[in-house]
Amino acid sequence: MESFIKFTNQSQGRDRIFRTTQYACAFIKYLLRNKAARQELVKKLQSLESNMSSGRKLFRLGNTVNAVDAAKRTLRLSDPVLRFCLTVVNINRALYFVCDNVLWARNVGLIRDIDKERWSFNASRCYYFSLVMSLTRDVYVITQIMVQRARQRRHQQKVDQNQNDHRDVASVLVPKLDDFLFLLYESLRSNPPVVLDTVKNVCDLFIPLDRLGIYQTNAGVVGFCGLVSSLLGILSVVRPTLKITP
Repeated sequence: MESFIKFTNQSQGRDRIFRTTQYACAFIKYLLRNKAARQELVKKLQSLESNMSSGRKLFRLGNTVNAVDAAKRTLRLSDPVLRFCLTVVNINRALYFVCDNVLWARNVGLIRDIDKERWSFNASRCYYFSLVMSLTRDVYVITQIMVQRARQRRHQQKVDQNQNDHRDVASVLVPKLDDFLFLLYESLRSNPPVVLDTVKNVCDLFIPLDRLGIYQTNAGVVGFCGLVSSLLGILSVVRPTLKITP
């Protein structure tokens, strides 16, 4: 109960709950779309989904400042690849939140003379670039882990060979493809935060891909992917050790 209270007291926690509810409604609504007896329920789900989306936009007011501050911090990272990827991620997040805030102001009537479709498209484009760079960071981190493990394995193989000179070197080497897959498996198994972040970003990527028309699926796929990524997001908030750093 204490963990639940702590989670709901965080703005990130509340946003994750709203997001999970929003995409759960979208997914269930898609599954029930052709059932005439459930049309009333579909309308209620539609209304709840819309309310959750509006609530999330309200929670995100001020996040632009947080994203700009995060970009300043990532500029100080020593690794050039991580510095570039994460800085671009945070800059695009800041631009996304600007678009999102303008759309919120348009929805509540504070601003009227704007092209809603254009701002929504720009928001999706910023979200897309942010996710692409996040996935680039994930691939880079996985590659770094694999390289480190490969070096450790080669070192261990040399030690074993020195201890058993009569053994053929080829007998201790796994075929290249199997070696790569096993190394990838080992690397991912020992780094759950990287796995969680990668899966979450892949799922999230389907959302802007569909909205931008780059890879159109349907509302069911978008709802399911959004639901999965939201649940993974909740997990990373509840268990901070599962959140990838930096």
